Amino acid sequence: MFLDREIKEQLLEASTHFPVIVLTGARQAGKTTALQHLFPQYRYVSLDLPSLAERAERDPASFLAANPPPLIVDEVQYAPGLFRHLKFAVDQNRHSNGQYILTGSQHFVLMKNVSDSLAGRAAVFELENLSLQELNAGGILKTSSNFLGQLLCRGQFPELWRDQSLSSAVFYSSYLVTYLERDVRQILQVTSLRDFERFIRLLAVRSGSILNKSDLAKDVGVSVKAIGDWISVLQASGQIILLEPWFSSFGKRLVRSPKVYFRDSGLLSFLLGVDELTLDSSPFCGAIWETFLFAELRKTPAYREGRGRIWFYRDQYAREVDFILEDRGTLSFAEAKWTEHPDDRDARTMRAVYEELNSSSGPWKPGARYILCRTDHTFPLKDGTQAIAPESVHTLWQS
Repeated sequence: MFLDREIKEQLLEASTHFPVIVLTGARQAGKTTALQHLFPQYRYVSLDLPSLAERAERDPASFLAANPPPLIVDEVQYAPGLFRHLKFAVDQNRHSNGQYILTGSQHFVLMKNVSDSLAGRAAVFELENLSLQELNAGGILKTSSNFLGQLLCRGQFPELWRDQSLSSAVFYSSYLVTYLERDVRQILQVTSLRDFERFIRLLAVRSGSILNKSDLAKDVGVSVKAIGDWISVLQASGQIILLEPWFSSFGKRLVRSPKVYFRDSGLLSFLLGVDELTLDSSPFCGAIWETFLFAELRKTPAYREGRGRIWFYRDQYAREVDFILEDRGTLSFAEAKWTEHPDDRDARTMRAVYEELNSSSGPWKPGARYILCRTDHTFPLKDGTQAIAPESVHTLWQS
């Protein structure tokens, strides 16, 4: 079963304007499947195969001669020496668009090489895991009263929905082993994979919380510098994302540290030992829900296209708003609540911060207020806040 990806129109359009397309994303996010479906006429090579990666690195000229465009090169970060030759090949026929499509699961490594060699020649995109919209469009609809709990704990890696008989526990345990053995060793020479795995599990407990490297270092038993390096590894390989705090005060001193989120609620649930049967009673239920919603917000067209940006708010009085949605000078506020029946009390802090923004003399305009919850349908609260169903999260930035 192939699930259509919403990013497809952007990729197809970019192939008519740029000689190179770069698609990043975590392992198993569906990059290869999506590209082979969209560009069936392209040759395909994967540098996940060590012999091919060595050839592309040691003799890039003959590698490109043996694999002429149009060409998809998967996991291209394993041959950094290839990029300068790609630049030369592209410049030989500068106005021929859609020559090469490059993918990679190590974002920082890949983008450094793209910036150094292919600046101005490449359109860059990031593929997240499946969205709720994509699952629904593919006919994977609500089949039980606990569908949302199943979705949060199973996660949104495409393979788990292509083969629904596949155990998510088996998938994630294998994913974690593969990730530790391949990407961690490639990006950073971690001396103890056991310490690194313990670090990942301790970080999972903190998903949706302010990142405190000193506390993590103390709990893992390593230096703060090591924690910083390991955070960078998880970011580079698409496993976590840091959400920055709102940077312009409404009159109060704001927190400066980012919040940390795992990119997929299924991997987070696995690391926390939570499944659909224990989700409701788990102390991590709220964090898993917030992690899922942050991922859904990142999958919206406005965010993918760079028009919408996401922040969080926390001030010196510990007043916090989960998400601030910035769109062309307007700020909307959103709170994640694991409830089917929100009321005005759930919006109290958000409303106070919103009113402070409204009375400030800054350049930002107040937008809407949302409670992102488990309701079946969107409805207004008495104070004007909108209770938003999960299926409607993608509409929050629509003009």
